Amino acid sequence: GLLIDMDGVIYGGDFLIPGADTFIARLLKEKIPFTFMTNNSQRTPLDAVRKLKRLGIEVTENHIYTSAMATSKFLASQIPKGTAYVLGEGGLLNSLHHHGLSLVDSEPDFVVLGEGRNFTLEMVQKAVDMILAGAKFITTNRDPSPMKKGWNNLGIAATTAMIEEATGIKAFVVGKPGPVMMRSARKFIGLETAETTVIGDTMDTDI
Repeated sequence: GLLIDMDGVIYGGDFLIPGADTFIARLLKEKIPFTFMTNNSQRTPLDAVRKLKRLGIEVTENHIYTSAMATSKFLASQIPKGTAYVLGEGGLLNSLHHHGLSLVDSEPDFVVLGEGRNFTLEMVQKAVDMILAGAKFITTNRDPSPMKKGWNNLGIAATTAMIEEATGIKAFVVGKPGPVMMRSARKFIGLETAETTVIGDTMDTDI
């Protein structure tokens, strides 16, 4: 079976990469197991399904695996019904709730960082204090900024580095290419490591 990156493999921005729809249609027809594996923790699986449908690829939420899902599952395995202070958005918040973690504003077990533009420097400072007080610092991925003018996502690596500098504590990174995300995604489609192939476009984050 296949774990398939999305941006840069299936589409670029809002444009389908030629042949991607034919490839996915063949996987579905031949019943080859696959999931789209994305480091983006903002989107819910339903958001991803809707974007793919707009581009001509029809799959279900069972074909989507995000770093938010991997992060939530990992944290629930570490401290069942644990607590988290979150710098992130919809997909991450929903997934944490789904896995039984409570979102709190004080004394969390975890400080969890995901993509987002809605958190403030005041919230970052609060996260720094929590980490210094003993909360475990978790980031959903460490994707870099594309360094393009007008890009609407700072890049989570930059935000992670800011908090690491302020605390002196390195984040535990769940997402690609980390082993937690890779193991979690292949278990999601019920495969062993030797049965699984990853398709990506960036050596630093996919391999």
